[in-house]
Amino acid sequence: MARTADSSSTPSSVPDVLAPGLVCVFCGINPGRVSDAAAAHFANPRNDFWRLLHDAGFTPRLYDPQEQFSLLGLGYGLTNAAYRTTPGSGDLRRDDFDADAFDDRIVAVRPRAVAFVGKEAYRGLYRDRPELGPQLHSIGQTGLYVLPSTSPANAAVPYAERLEWFRALRDWLEPVERDAVRALVLDRQGRVLLVRFWGPGRDRSWWGSPGGGIEPGESHEQALTRELLEEIGLEELEVGPLLFEHIGQFPWAKRLYRQRNVTYLVRVEEHEPSATVDLSAEGVAEVRWWTLAELAASQEQFAPPDLLERVRNLRS
Repeated sequence: MARTADSSSTPSSVPDVLAPGLVCVFCGINPGRVSDAAAAHFANPRNDFWRLLHDAGFTPRLYDPQEQFSLLGLGYGLTNAAYRTTPGSGDLRRDDFDADAFDDRIVAVRPRAVAFVGKEAYRGLYRDRPELGPQLHSIGQTGLYVLPSTSPANAAVPYAERLEWFRALRDWLEPVERDAVRALVLDRQGRVLLVRFWGPGRDRSWWGSPGGGIEPGESHEQALTRELLEEIGLEELEVGPLLFEHIGQFPWAKRLYRQRNVTYLVRVEEHEPSATVDLSAEGVAEVRWWTLAELAASQEQFAPPDLLERVRNLRS
């Protein structure tokens, strides 16, 4: 596949292979001299990355590093935690890593996940010693996973063991399916009641309508009645019409979820929200009423992202 507009140049000769909406972006630590000379990721013939990618089922055949842009058509991308070329990763300095710039790069294309190829790629960015596998930390709606290094310097770890981690990543990338019901709660002043949720690592938060997962055997009305009692203390309600449906994909507690949300209108005269159960384990931080003007002026993150327009259209 030819380079796309989303595949950007970098301070090294090794380009970012990125496009919006990828399933997974594989992130190496930095370009080595062989990769820099080839202008391709993991170009050292002794590096097992491309072989592991094929043996784990990510590619239909063994790809050559020069075919790196062909990964985009399969839903995968490539980048590096640091751009400076060095003889080895041990030659990198702390200021070679810029976590904010890396996060911005990932948020711009919103992949389902980033897989760091080696613990040091993750550690260099986030100053944290990760375990292999899924991480509690996330970048917006993107989950993070750490693979063993594929470098020849990591030859002490058997190929079979590294292959197990690549296969585990492929399984983990398939989201857990979940059904949820939510309420757009409006009072007589036209304000909307929203809940602030913290991500599992408490490194991000967003505001959304109250509601949650539908338990086995529950109808939408039963689930919504239970959720609104627990989250906002609303005991008596009349469930109005179905307003909209949307699908959200997000990481939570080291898992990836694809959640189908259905949202109903619930009108109240007035209500002072107060949870009736401890919701800290579910990431609920606070509940408050919002006016349209406050929504329009806010820099907070909302779910769904076009929540303001949906509320505005309902009001009009």
